[in-house]
Amino acid sequence: MFKRSTLRTFDAFSKTEEDVRIRTRTGGIIALLCCLVTIFLLISEWLNFNQVVNRPELVVDKDRQLKLELEADITFPSMPCDMLSLDIMDSAGEIQLDLLESGFTKTRLDQNGQSLGSSSLKVSDESYDPKDENYCGACYGAKDQSRNNEVPKEERVCCQTCNDVRRAYLEANWAFFDGKNIEQCEREGYVDRVNEQLNEGCRVQGSALLNRIQGTLHFAPGVAFQNPKGHFHDLSLYEKTHNLNFNHIINHLSFGKPVTSNARGRGASVATAPLDGRQAFPDRDTHMHQFSYFTKIVPTRYEYMDKMVVETAQFSATLHDRPLHGGADQDHPTTLHTKGGFPGLFVYFEMSPLKVINREQHAQTWSGFILNCITSIGGVLAVGTVLDKITYKAQKSIWGKKSV
Repeated sequence: MFKRSTLRTFDAFSKTEEDVRIRTRTGGIIALLCCLVTIFLLISEWLNFNQVVNRPELVVDKDRQLKLELEADITFPSMPCDMLSLDIMDSAGEIQLDLLESGFTKTRLDQNGQSLGSSSLKVSDESYDPKDENYCGACYGAKDQSRNNEVPKEERVCCQTCNDVRRAYLEANWAFFDGKNIEQCEREGYVDRVNEQLNEGCRVQGSALLNRIQGTLHFAPGVAFQNPKGHFHDLSLYEKTHNLNFNHIINHLSFGKPVTSNARGRGASVATAPLDGRQAFPDRDTHMHQFSYFTKIVPTRYEYMDKMVVETAQFSATLHDRPLHGGADQDHPTTLHTKGGFPGLFVYFEMSPLKVINREQHAQTWSGFILNCITSIGGVLAVGTVLDKITYKAQKSIWGKKSV
């Protein structure tokens, strides 16, 4: 068993006798300042301990089989709703045609941008039921109807509705324009309605699912159709109407589910929807013009402290626009544009093989908080001791000179 005298040899804290301690007014002021600084530092450590931050981690994306959700809200001030079409094509060969007819809402806009209600221009798919039982609508040469008098009624080639004629024209690669002088379209009121809407705009809102690979989505005029030669649109009416263009406002565009907009997620909303509020109104004729956004998408997961998980994506985008007639750039004469293509708004997307995981965590751990508090207290006391010794010796030196 250690004796008391043996334990004293291990005492690393020297003791100062009470009778040699000297208390000064300056020392009291320094002690009060040390207390105030210590309280301030402890409060700062407590606030920092309660702060929540996102800590990113970069991993290889293993969820390639999942679908990517597209959210779009875009305004076209000079494109009528019923001339717009949205198609999505990817590098796997999958094509989604005319998505605006499912999953999206189209709001008609007047020339001042005010809503006129949802798009109501519909081409009938229902067969025309005339009084004449032998009625067979003409296809106007788009289909071969020469043998109709030689075959039974059920085998006749007929175009009973305006939509039947449009499809026949598309299959024959013929320009449909506005359907004028086509009996089925005149009867259904299609011609009058489409011409009434030529001075309107359109706001498109909706969502779609994308494969997590490279691809393109584009808004273009006219009905889309696919044949062995490629992907095409009926541009006949658009080319004829020179006041139309694809100037646009991107109210919202994102790939993936929305991120909660709290104080911790402000930076996330900027990264997941960087094009929100973007307006494209070039100071030149944009009738036959193509707008292209090249986007690089990075799959992202947000893991919150309440165990909620959000799968979304961040992306960056670069805008490029060009006239379809080709030739030299008006702003840069040495730059030449290729000729060809069709007008519209194109978004080229490319997926990153990496994934970002943002975990919501406290800025400090309990052990870090306690250690910082102890360090703050010790540091303030050490600095206070040095200041007290300096001021005390300075005072003694000044008083000694005065007494001489």
